[in-house]
Amino acid sequence: MKIAIIGASGFIGSKILDESLRRGHQITGIVRNPGRLPQNPKLTPVGLDLKQTDQLARALASHDAIVSAWNAAKDGSGPVLYDRFVEGNRSIIDAVKKSGVKRLLVVGGAASLKTPEGAEFIDSPQFPASFEAFKPAMRGVREYYHMLKKEPELDWAYFSPAIVIQPGERTGKFRLGGERIVADTSGASKISVEDYAVAAVDELEHPKHHRERFTIGY
Repeated sequence: MKIAIIGASGFIGSKILDESLRRGHQITGIVRNPGRLPQNPKLTPVGLDLKQTDQLARALASHDAIVSAWNAAKDGSGPVLYDRFVEGNRSIIDAVKKSGVKRLLVVGGAASLKTPEGAEFIDSPQFPASFEAFKPAMRGVREYYHMLKKEPELDWAYFSPAIVIQPGERTGKFRLGGERIVADTSGASKISVEDYAVAAVDELEHPKHHRERFTIGY
């Protein structure tokens, strides 16, 4: 496949890039600093700012699928993050529509997943106090989901990780779910970035989720 990855040097985007290259796909990596990308004959680095919507659309054109893994968390803190997430993701949606590519896989957030009681995790008693500072960013990522649901032109999938996602092993063994948190028998919701990337590229190769959210966990 020919895949464009927006945010290919980020925490999750870089692992999706690695997994895609591992499987032999042709990748366009769209980042602000192309020097952060590895050298690979199947990787074409493209450096641009997301605010350049028309240029982004041209870079995305003629691909089989697009991965949106951009994260605004390095661009500020506090309430300003919500606005930056919304502005950046609005530009991505507009660029994808202009590009003519229909398939869009979004690296989503876990905060808006539903708890067993039916509440969004971000608004539930289980939401840790230590995550409080990240709420503006989490709300910005949640808004991306709501924006996508208003886009009838795109064949999108919003892929939420488990509540805890961190570097680990590539096991290829995990469970997928829908709107609710996927947790193990002890109630822990975890996934390695490597296994998240495996599931993301599986979805690109064999799409099963269309205009909906799905999630993952052990």
